[in-house]
Amino acid sequence: MRTDGQAAVVTGGGSGLGAATARALAQAGAKVALLDVDTDGAEAVAQEIGGLAVRCDVASAESAERALATAREAHGVARIAVNCAGIGPAWLVVGKSGPHDLDDFRRVIEINLIGTFNVLRLAAADMKAADPLDDGERGVIVNTASIAGIEGQTGQAAYAASKGGVAALALPAARELSRSGIRVNTISPGLFGTPMLHGLPDKAQEFLSKGLVYPARTGMPEEFAALVVHIVGNVMLNGENIRLDGAVRLAAN
Repeated sequence: MRTDGQAAVVTGGGSGLGAATARALAQAGAKVALLDVDTDGAEAVAQEIGGLAVRCDVASAESAERALATAREAHGVARIAVNCAGIGPAWLVVGKSGPHDLDDFRRVIEINLIGTFNVLRLAAADMKAADPLDDGERGVIVNTASIAGIEGQTGQAAYAASKGGVAALALPAARELSRSGIRVNTISPGLFGTPMLHGLPDKAQEFLSKGLVYPARTGMPEEFAALVVHIVGNVMLNGENIRLDGAVRLAAN
């Protein structure tokens, strides 16, 4: 699908992978709405790219419905939806203070997994109701998982479970929505230079960096964004979970 002239929504658009994706889509000619609970961050990026900042709590049905309606009123039906919103805390299953707090686990699942599905279902409903484009395609959805969903480390039980769920979502969603000309893909990034990674303790960042292969550096958000743009344009990419990690494999600890 051509990106130029299409409406797009990007969750987590106020920072990190989402901000880079919003910039790349705008540069490719899309009309971009940035959905984020961080309205200041989203507004700053929106002003930079000529987009629209919309407050959105992806884990809330009502908030996501309002946000997508606002984006739709401004730009039309979004043919491109990219889910980048997420959190990445680190907690042991049983730590010094006792077992993992269940509410903390639930919060990670609600934002990372349920939030992704929430926006996917709403965006897909809008796409399905839209007229098909010349090639029969109606839209493209790109979700963000993580290599932690495949090989989660100690302390990543909640995060790995949430991202593993996001990765597993791609194929059944793609198979169903393909009937309506809607593609669904997932990117599983490795170690990328985002606020989530920089928020880890220095020792944790140093340990993670030892496993880098080639290139021997963390990924740049712009490289993630470039893959999103490619997915939009490559109609043969459907139902895939694409690792974007420079061959890194996470160690157990």
